[in-house]
Amino acid sequence: MAALCLSALTACAPAGRQVMGDPQDPYPLAEPPRIGQIVHLPTGTLVSPAQMLAVATDARIVYVGETHDNPASHRLELQVLQALAGRHPGRLALGMEMFARSQQPALDRWVAGELDEKAFLKESRWFENWNMDFAYYRDLLNLARERRIPVIALDAEKSLVKAVRSTAPEQLGPAERAQVPELDLTDPYQRGLVTAIFGDHSHGALAIDGFIRAQTLRDETMAESAARYLAGPDGKDKHLLVVAGGDHVSNGFGIPRRVFRRFPASSVIIGGKELDIPPDKQDRLMNVTIPDFPMVPYDFLVYQAYEDLPETGVRLGVMIEPAPGGRGLVVKGVLPGSNAERAGLHQGDLLLSLDGEPLAGNFDLTYAVQQKRPGDRGVVQAERQGTVLKLEIVFLAQQKEHGKR
Repeated sequence: MAALCLSALTACAPAGRQVMGDPQDPYPLAEPPRIGQIVHLPTGTLVSPAQMLAVATDARIVYVGETHDNPASHRLELQVLQALAGRHPGRLALGMEMFARSQQPALDRWVAGELDEKAFLKESRWFENWNMDFAYYRDLLNLARERRIPVIALDAEKSLVKAVRSTAPEQLGPAERAQVPELDLTDPYQRGLVTAIFGDHSHGALAIDGFIRAQTLRDETMAESAARYLAGPDGKDKHLLVVAGGDHVSNGFGIPRRVFRRFPASSVIIGGKELDIPPDKQDRLMNVTIPDFPMVPYDFLVYQAYEDLPETGVRLGVMIEPAPGGRGLVVKGVLPGSNAERAGLHQGDLLLSLDGEPLAGNFDLTYAVQQKRPGDRGVVQAERQGTVLKLEIVFLAQQKEHGKR
């Protein structure tokens, strides 16, 4: 009789499969979430940070999906790294989307304590490859260096991503083809995500295919880098924290699924959701409709504020360009009322050093000024019409001007 009833129910069911509830939020919270709350999405259970970390540190791989420009995301990453380091001392590595494989030597030298911050930023070509304020990642990388936690460069080279976006992998030259990992371009969820993000009226079908290839290349490369490390002698018995943008790990079909294909291991995915986006950050949100996926986006979802880095307000107030031959920086303009104007700098001056540190490129001046706080002083050595001057600068707080240092 039971079989007959089941058969009858099946026959009467709609042609399409019926889905109960929301697969991405199967057990919604009874009340609106608050900043600081953490929910285990598969069960809808609110947990404490300690409970989340106890579960996460059981896993071989922990993925944390970040909002790149939200300091709250980076504090969460630091919290997870600290927990993993405490539970698995000497058996932990940190994998980062922010570095391409060619930057691995600089990362190794950083962890070994052979580079100070400025030298690391220059040697790793940080601003060329990632172009975000290092302050977002400073604490995470400092902890890795303090604890001697290996940092693994996960991502593909920018030049290769650009090539694959415009050219099918099989049509690349031998050198580029050798850098391309095994690609699974058939994942329907990744296609849906990329099409939603880039599928406005300015892109045709061929452009969308290129974006899908590029995104898949990056996810597959990061997955291959992580799996290769864990499967190799250096990663044996180690746990791995992977930090990457939320789109690379959420729902599991980006990096996590592609790692598991290569290296089946237990994993936990953690992500954040910003509540109450301030008006001045609304323009950072993508005006797209992301498809509904048939799985939770994260194992643990942390509700966060959308924050800003502390702003020192200190600027020199000059427009510069490197002098021929790398001998200093030519002042192309001085902002009225700026610290530079008060110090007596003029257009056409050649800046040679600040506080005794040579200024060979724009980065040298940018980095030096970033270390200053309101009320700090500095001495700039400049050359004006063949005469070398030493000018004292008092770094007063002032509004940031785009393009000025």
